[in-house]
This record gives sequence, C-alpha cells and structure tokens, in this order.
Amino acid sequence: MNAWLKTGILLIALLAFGAARLSYESGLHREFRAAGLMVPRLDIGSRGRIGQTSSAVALAGLRTLVATFLNLRAYTAFTDRRWGDVEQTFDTMVDLAPHTRSYWDLGSWHLAYNAASYYLNDSKLPPLRRREAWRSHIWKGRAFMERGIANNPNDWRLLANLGLLLTDPNKFPAFRDINASFAAAAECYQKSADTGKAPGFVHRAGLYALARVAGKEAEALRLARELYAQGPKSRTPTLRMLLFVLEAHENPSMNTELRALELLGPPEKAYAALAAHWQRSRERFPVFGVSSAIEALEKSLSIPKEKSLLGQALPPPPDVDDGFRN
Repeated sequence: MNAWLKTGILLIALLAFGAARLSYESGLHREFRAAGLMVPRLDIGSRGRIGQTSSAVALAGLRTLVATFLNLRAYTAFTDRRWGDVEQTFDTMVDLAPHTRSYWDLGSWHLAYNAASYYLNDSKLPPLRRREAWRSHIWKGRAFMERGIANNPNDWRLLANLGLLLTDPNKFPAFRDINASFAAAAECYQKSADTGKAPGFVHRAGLYALARVAGKEAEALRLARELYAQGPKSRTPTLRMLLFVLEAHENPSMNTELRALELLGPPEKAYAALAAHWQRSRERFPVFGVSSAIEALEKSLSIPKEKSLLGQALPPPPDVDDGFRN
C-alpha cells in the first residue's frame, strides 16, 4: 500500500472519528444544559463587557469564578456611586452565573434602593432630573428582579423579594398604578407559595398584598379565612385585622364592636389594635368597619370626644415630591 493511500485512509478515519465525537459531545452538552450543569455560551456583548482575559477564562468553564471577581468590581463601583457601572457589572455577572440568586438580589437592591436613594438625596441635580433618575432606577431594580425570576422560576426567595419591593410604601409613587402593583405583588407571593418551599410568612404576605387590591376583597377574605384556620401560629395581628375589615366589607351591617372583641381581644387591646391599623394609612390597607368599631369602643372605654382618634389627622400618604423640592 503506497504512502498516499495510507494517508487518505488515515484522513478519512480521522474525519469519521471527529464527526462521531462532535455528534456525541453536542448531545452531551444539550443534556448538561437541560440538567442545569452548563449555561449557554456567552454572547458577544458579555465577552466585550468582561474583557478578553476574563472572557477566555469564562469560555473555559470558570464563569462562576469570573462572576465572583466581578462582584468585587461592582462593590467598588457602588462605593464610588458609579451607578451605570454597577448596573453593567451586574448584567455581566448574571450572564455568567444566571442561577446564582444572590447576584439577582444584590443587583436589584443596588438599583431600586441604593441608586434610587442617592438620586432622592442628591441636591446637586435639578429636581426633575433627580425625580426621573429616582423613578427609573426603581423600575430598573424591578426589571432586574423579574429577569432573575425568569431565569429561576422556582426560586421562592426571588419571587418574595419582588413582592416586597412592589409593596414598599416608599416606592408607591414610582409605580404610579398602585392597584396594579399590589396585584402583581400578590401574584408573586402566590407563585412563591406554590413552589412548596416558602415559609408561612410568604403566604400571609400574599394576603396582605391581595387585601389592598380594589375589587379582590372576596378573594382576599377566602384566603384570610384559610390562613386563620391554620391555627394560632398563622394568626398574626395583621391577619386578624384584615379578617375583620374584609368581613366588614362583605357584611356592612356586621356588629363591628362585637366582632372586634372576638378577633382582637378585650376592649383596651382591641381598641389599640384598631387605632394602630387606622393610622397605617400610608400603607393603603383597607379600613372597612374600623371607624365604627373605634367609635363604639371609645364609648365603652369612656374616651371623651375631644380625644377621639377619629378626630385626629392621619399620617399623610408618601409624597415623593417633598424630597425633590429642595
């Protein structure tokens, strides 16, 4: 057999082996990705953001290590208040490690809380620019967390943390449609509870959000009764109060004083609970039946009219414009 024929046979054998190996590895990679053991290849934008050296390391399979070093870069940018760099660095970090919860949590927190607070208090900028920067960073933090949930749909903590952001009274003016925000928060908490991994407080937080959605009172009442039926550990002061107000909404002729005593304790304790709820006006909780129960209990406790809680001004709702007038 001459040399050319041997070389040809060898080349054909190598090509056949390479094709077989390529097919095998391609299938293996797909299985690893489906099992969550590998993440998709970096896109060009991610490579550009992390630089050539780090990109080479990341492509070699050490993405989590690169993301860890980038976390240090993000902290430096945060301390220097370079919010654009903070956002860009966290975008790269989650590209590299999309299943690391802490990066999604921290990135959202930096945008929606730290950056937003910075612009709220930065008097060097004109008020309109500060307000828009404040609002846009809260929305960026929300959008970042929503991306984290899309990448980790069964992570109860990310879902619960988004619900917490959406029900933060200090963020209400940024979201504008507060009813839609409460509805979105209730959905987040419900999905978190549906994972089967969330602790009890997440279930109750879902009720606290749902009770503040106009038109969802009947649904919230059903949930409140379900949680109340779970026993003393679930019967927090807020849950018992919401059960009271939602029942008052369902039955406007309810004897509110009697029901308050049943749910909230003896007169002094019931009155204190009703007073605390009445004064939580900035959190937008419903108050059906609360004023009539307060009035009845004030008579029972011999509280003079001039000292009536109902005659006192309520705390004003959050007004972000106050922070942009200086």
